[in-house]
Amino acid sequence: MSFFDNYQFFCVLILILLPALLLGILEQPLKWYSTAATILFTALAFFSKPEQASYLILFFIIELTVVKGYMALRVSRDRNVRVYRLALFLSILPLILSKLAGLWGESIFAFLGISYLTFRCAQIIIETYDGLITEMSVFDFTAFVLFFPSLSSGPIDRSRRFLEDLNSIRPRREYLALAGEGIFKILLGLIYKLILASVFFKGMGMVDGARTWYYVIFYAYCYGFYLFFDFAGYSLMAVGTSYLLGIRTPDNFRRPFQSIDIQEFWDRWHITLSHWFRDFLFSRFMIQSIRKKRFKNRLNAACAGFLVNMLVMGLWHGVTPSYILYGLYHGVLLAATEWYKKKSTFYKNHRQKRWYRFLSWLITLQLVIFGFYIFSGKFVWLLGLS
Repeated sequence: MSFFDNYQFFCVLILILLPALLLGILEQPLKWYSTAATILFTALAFFSKPEQASYLILFFIIELTVVKGYMALRVSRDRNVRVYRLALFLSILPLILSKLAGLWGESIFAFLGISYLTFRCAQIIIETYDGLITEMSVFDFTAFVLFFPSLSSGPIDRSRRFLEDLNSIRPRREYLALAGEGIFKILLGLIYKLILASVFFKGMGMVDGARTWYYVIFYAYCYGFYLFFDFAGYSLMAVGTSYLLGIRTPDNFRRPFQSIDIQEFWDRWHITLSHWFRDFLFSRFMIQSIRKKRFKNRLNAACAGFLVNMLVMGLWHGVTPSYILYGLYHGVLLAATEWYKKKSTFYKNHRQKRWYRFLSWLITLQLVIFGFYIFSGKFVWLLGLS
């Protein structure tokens, strides 16, 4: 059973959400019910996929062991960097094996949602090292890592925020407002995914394989908007479902095609992923670079940080040429934007003017669409790299 993708899922989802709605109205805790629903949906999703199910179980056991083991060691050994790095490496090792095995057509740890589950587990390790998390029960770990609305494709929540919602009981009026917003998001997500995404998908099919420049441009635009409406539609439904379960999962998109530069785009597109990288990779890279004086100034460090950050993001999607090029492409754009904003007097003198903002938006849109074309794999296919 696929998540948010067929009528069987939605039939089961309605049956699951109705009791949750009743519990919320009666001001009863949703913690136990939502976790039971998570276990049920996970079992249904992997029931017909025994190999994926076995990998998921193995992954869960490994991550739980690493997290609980590191928490115990963190208490007894004060911020041991080597132990921390080992724990972090072990937490992302299944994902690394999955990506590398995929190059040779193997299926090691190849199960639905491994990328997003890995980020949740890595976040727990990192914040345990920072001293922000000191303990987590097996129940809370299960509820957070396997939370079914965001199991397959996010959004990527943070454990402390999630568990605060999970363990709270909302007043009736507050829950009804949250549930009403959740239902709206689910319905809007259905329109995005089932109607608008389908329109642009058909547009892609009309010119797929054509190499004439105007067909390539048409395909790139169709693919970009298809990707948005398909993924944003899924994310809206995932967020809306979590609202009905009492969890205010963060939004993943915020009108990204209105961005006036690439930095703003990544603050609007796949927000939970880009913010995860910002907080746990880019910021730490900057701190270490400044502390160890790796670069002459902060601007150089920031530009290098953007390149590293986006390259890793590209590799997170996959180790194929299209994903690597996509990451490097956006890394270069972000670095160039940072340099331009800091060094250009033209930018400082005109950035608030209407004509400049319009031109900046128009250029940004073209850069974004070209990036999606790289992401689609068609660009490297034209170059003969795939």
